[in-house]
Amino acid sequence: MAEENQTTTTAGRVDRAFSNTPGGSGTAGKTTIADGVVSKVAGIAAREIPGVYALGGGGARALGAIRDAVNATDLTQGIKVEVGETQVAADVTIVVEYPAPIQDVATQVRDHVADAIHRLVGLEVVEVNVDVNDIHIAGEDDNNEESSRVR
Repeated sequence: MAEENQTTTTAGRVDRAFSNTPGGSGTAGKTTIADGVVSKVAGIAAREIPGVYALGGGGARALGAIRDAVNATDLTQGIKVEVGETQVAADVTIVVEYPAPIQDVATQVRDHVADAIHRLVGLEVVEVNVDVNDIHIAGEDDNNEESSRVR
């Protein structure tokens, strides 16, 4: 039974208004999508962009490397989302592979993440903020003896 005097609370970046509109199937009900689901969709979409080396800050990447080693990859690493009833906002932290054009990679990540969330989750994306945390240079992470000055 729908309440006649519903209050609309808007806190943060997304619309959290309650909607009692059926999803087009003619059957009344409500679908709730967990923030973690939206985060995974955004994380997978961001990783699909050429030039994205990794997601998350330094500490998150170090912990992610440990997770990867035990086959427990965190697809939400570097992703923060705020999910409302009809809208979502996302913050994505990336590391760009050198020499990829940083602005182009960030724009592609923004567009692809917004498209994936809208297409797969069905929510309106109000913003996708991309934070380029670092740039990765090939060979930088290699433990090569020749690059060490001390033996």
